[in-house]
Amino acid sequence: RNNCALKASEGRRRVCAWGAGCRCSRLELWGLCLTPRLPGRKPKGLPPSKMALLGMLLGLLMASCFTFCLSHQNPEFALTSPEKSRTKEADRKETTAEEELDSEVLEVFHPTHEWQALRPGQAVPAGSHVRLNLQTGAREVKLQEEDKFQSNLKGLKKGRRLDINTNTYTSQDLKSALAKFKEGAEVESSKEDKARQAKVKRLFRPIEELKRDFEELNVIIETDMQIMVRLINKFNSSSSSLEEKIAALFDLEYYVHQMDNAQDLLSFGGLQVVINGLNSTEPLVKEYAAFVLGAAFSSNPKVQVEAIEGGALQKLLVILATEQPLPAKKKVLFALCSLLRHFPYAQQQFLKLGGLQVLRSLVQAKGTEMLAVRVVTLLYDLVTEKMFAEKEAELTQETSPEKLQQYRQVLLLPGLREQGWCEIIAHLLALPEHDAREKVLQTLGALLATCRDRYRQDPQLNRTLVSLQAEYQALAALELQDGEDEGYFRELLGSINSLLKELR
Repeated sequence: RNNCALKASEGRRRVCAWGAGCRCSRLELWGLCLTPRLPGRKPKGLPPSKMALLGMLLGLLMASCFTFCLSHQNPEFALTSPEKSRTKEADRKETTAEEELDSEVLEVFHPTHEWQALRPGQAVPAGSHVRLNLQTGAREVKLQEEDKFQSNLKGLKKGRRLDINTNTYTSQDLKSALAKFKEGAEVESSKEDKARQAKVKRLFRPIEELKRDFEELNVIIETDMQIMVRLINKFNSSSSSLEEKIAALFDLEYYVHQMDNAQDLLSFGGLQVVINGLNSTEPLVKEYAAFVLGAAFSSNPKVQVEAIEGGALQKLLVILATEQPLPAKKKVLFALCSLLRHFPYAQQQFLKLGGLQVLRSLVQAKGTEMLAVRVVTLLYDLVTEKMFAEKEAELTQETSPEKLQQYRQVLLLPGLREQGWCEIIAHLLALPEHDAREKVLQTLGALLATCRDRYRQDPQLNRTLVSLQAEYQALAALELQDGEDEGYFRELLGSINSLLKELR
């Protein structure tokens, strides 16, 4: 082994290693073979001492370069470029992240046919619809129309159930249940069902047993219809006393408040029996009969029509036009108001029968201030009802032509002017109660177009309005001091100011 030995590793710079008795005659810097000096020949070039010194310097330089490369480069490929090394390192990190992600147990989201928000980290089944809600910024997911059936079909092919709803059954379950049904086999109840049935039996008793108990106690279970029949029979019986008849009418009024019960009263002739009770010579019978009729007429067109045909309007007007106790007239006026409201045909008949004259006499009688306020309220309701029906027909055309024609045939405003109601209502403004004044002011405003000239010719009305203006200005100021910007007296003051402005 007198020749030079060359030792090198892959990817590293080649370094000359000196063996025993090896001398190089020529040295090249980067990996070239060294030429040995054969025995008996003189070396060419540099002398051996200089060559040895130069080799040592080159060895130290190569060692320092090798150490620097090891500290800054990949240990496997020291001579690779830095950019390739960074790319390989990034790929290695991504692979590691994917492996870590695969190793985690993700929460599976079960979509439905409605859009639902998807939380971060939830896994979505393949084929689901996913969208980004631009308003909330959240991701939303739902099933396709056929995804549920396809997933169930795939699950059945694999021999397992994929439907989350545990109350559904497979085709095999349905076939077995149908077979048992055909065979007449009864499915035994579960323990929970038996326990529930036993609990219900303990809490409740059979209806047959209850009926037997009521029969022993002499208690009869009656429907509303049966009760009304019994009350009408008691009222119409000649053997019943006055107290029993009044008690029957008082109880009957409670039941006819319901629309169905009031209509059932027609089916067995009970309404006509009560209407005939208005002819009684007993004021209490008239009073409570009118009380029952007023409750039955309220917002019940079918009963209103039957009452007009049964002569109820004539009987009510007769009671108001004759001498009767004030409580009886009060109940009769209540029945008349219930019959006329929202019933234009009855309003026509009321005018034909001289109803305005009857009410005028009632208002002008002494001691009837309470009835006067109710009469003014009725007239205000009838005037505004007709105006609203005509305006609604012009704007929306929802009112039936027949009903609109009936309202147009109600000549209420000309009748009020002819019967002197402009002056009568203006004089009622002197009533002391604030509630009565409010209703009179409302009626004066509703009749302003018809009675404007009559109002201007009445000096008492102007003085009353000025006096009330000063009174309610003081009351409105007190309301403002208490922090009420829109108080009751302020509204009355506004109505008075509007009337004064229109009458100037």
